[in-house]
Amino acid sequence: MADLPGKFVRESISEYTEFALPVDANPLGNVLGGKVMHLVDLAGAMAAIRHAHRHVVTASIDYMTFLHPIPIGSLVILRSSVNRVFRSSMEVGVRVEVEDLRTGLRKHASSAYVTFVAIDEGGKPMPVPPVIPETEVEKHRYDEAERRRQYRLELRERARTKK
Repeated sequence: MADLPGKFVRESISEYTEFALPVDANPLGNVLGGKVMHLVDLAGAMAAIRHAHRHVVTASIDYMTFLHPIPIGSLVILRSSVNRVFRSSMEVGVRVEVEDLRTGLRKHASSAYVTFVAIDEGGKPMPVPPVIPETEVEKHRYDEAERRRQYRLELRERARTKK
């Protein structure tokens, strides 16, 4: 990776919005959790592709919270950015907010960490430029991403030994 020039976190920041429609509703009139996960995957991929300038595939979603329901008729806003790069993989943080369009009130609805791998045209992993955190928040996310990566690797190893 030393030969690839680094890129700032701000270069990967992405925002994705979608109107919460009845087709995505559960019986309570809120967006299905699976739909939120789908949107998180899309928003995360946007940040990863912006950073890598390559196709990416989802390797894992290792942590996701559902903090507030997303009622049908609301606006769903997803913000994502690359937290850290590990050769060909990237951890992307995604924050989901719900906006009541009648009042303008926004609430934190969900958060997730998604790992993407950059691939070439043949589907093989490709090196990704390192990410350069600038702000204190970005530096904290960068440091925490290493801890989460170690945990993901431990879980993967445990799953392999159970086979």
